[in-house]
Amino acid sequence: MSARAVCKEKLNLRLSSADKRTLEAAASACSRSLSDFVRDSALSRADEMLADRRTFVLSKAKWAQFQAALDTPPRTLPGMQRLLTEPGFFDIDPSSASAEKR
Repeated sequence: MSARAVCKEKLNLRLSSADKRTLEAAASACSRSLSDFVRDSALSRADEMLADRRTFVLSKAKWAQFQAALDTPPRTLPGMQRLLTEPGFFDIDPSSASAEKR
């Protein structure tokens, strides 16, 4: 956040005493106020969460290619089909697996 930005909005937050002490220790460790530390940490996490939901810009040609790719029916992938229909490692009964090893 820019040093010149004027913060007028307030956010109330309820914490346990232990959580507050942890945040205060972290803020102190990087020589920041608690408010600055919490705001910057929360905004950083929000940016991570929203990263794949942001707007992206494509040229008309690239947009047409993108739309065509979305409209194309999925290919049949035999290996993927087999992977999705065979029992997985955790689906196998341990007692039957040990019997097979004998």
